[in-house]
Amino acid sequence: MIPILVLTGFLGSGKTTLLSHLLRQDDFARTAVIINEFGEIGLDHELVEASDDSFIALTTGCLCCKVRDDLIETLDDMLRRREQGRVPPFTRVVIETSGLADPAPILHTLMTDASMADRLVLGGVVTTVDAVAGAGTLDREAISVKQVAVADRLVLTKSDLAAAQPDLLRRLGQLNAAAPVLIADHGRIDPQRLFDIASNDPRHKSFDVRSWLGEKPGSHSHDAHDAGIQTYAIVRAAPIPAVALTLLLETLAEHCGADLLRLKGIVNIMESPDRPAVMHGVQHVFHPPAWLPRWPSDDRRSRIVVITRGIPRGWIEALLDALAAEVAEVSGGRP
Repeated sequence: MIPILVLTGFLGSGKTTLLSHLLRQDDFARTAVIINEFGEIGLDHELVEASDDSFIALTTGCLCCKVRDDLIETLDDMLRRREQGRVPPFTRVVIETSGLADPAPILHTLMTDASMADRLVLGGVVTTVDAVAGAGTLDREAISVKQVAVADRLVLTKSDLAAAQPDLLRRLGQLNAAAPVLIADHGRIDPQRLFDIASNDPRHKSFDVRSWLGEKPGSHSHDAHDAGIQTYAIVRAAPIPAVALTLLLETLAEHCGADLLRLKGIVNIMESPDRPAVMHGVQHVFHPPAWLPRWPSDDRRSRIVVITRGIPRGWIEALLDALAAEVAEVSGGRP
């Protein structure tokens, strides 16, 4: 499986500079890059130089608007050329989105397209934030808030021009408490600090639940809010019936889709206590649950990290409890 890293961030936040530095690193060799630029003529790709082991493809227009056709067609063409030996045998893909792009439709496509499922896997989302203008951008541009909220890693850029301001760092923590904040030095950052994002596919050898959920040792609470966005963790010690979990996800997708920015979790399923289920969703789209061969630690609690816009924590908790109780009543308490 070839992992895909989605690199997003608002206009001028330093995505292209960061990518340009990364492509010069040995750790970033054999990378295929898709640069999406808004408009009929793209220029950013001219600023990025790929190594002999990497190559760049360009798409113009907005991927988040034409994602179903353009992105899948581009990825399929890249894979076909790889199989034919017409491009270097890349081992990862990076998609640099337009600064105006909503990353959610891109993630939807990568999570659900059947033609890609056995070849590519979403490896994570990295969002760049301008240390100089980032606070103002978050105040003015709703799409920048969403780009931050769905990230697995946040990279603070232009730190050479302005020190990391406590207010901005606090704001980022409120928008996405699960994502570590990394500081880029003149656009440079250790590639391994980006690649240690655990793949959303638990078959990936580097899958690490605690890192993927953004957990800090001994803590599962991420209460915070900003502009209506909240990050919190639903934790349950008792196993959850499979039907209750399915009904929960269906209800969230149907009634809360647009406001459910991100959901990630490891769940102790009552019917399969020795093999935890891994869940991942963006808005109304959810990966089918994947199964780990065993629990990665002695902690067997279900932990579901939720990033929402205006969905109260208590409402989701009450819904889950009600569904679990109803399933238990119907089944007579049997698993």
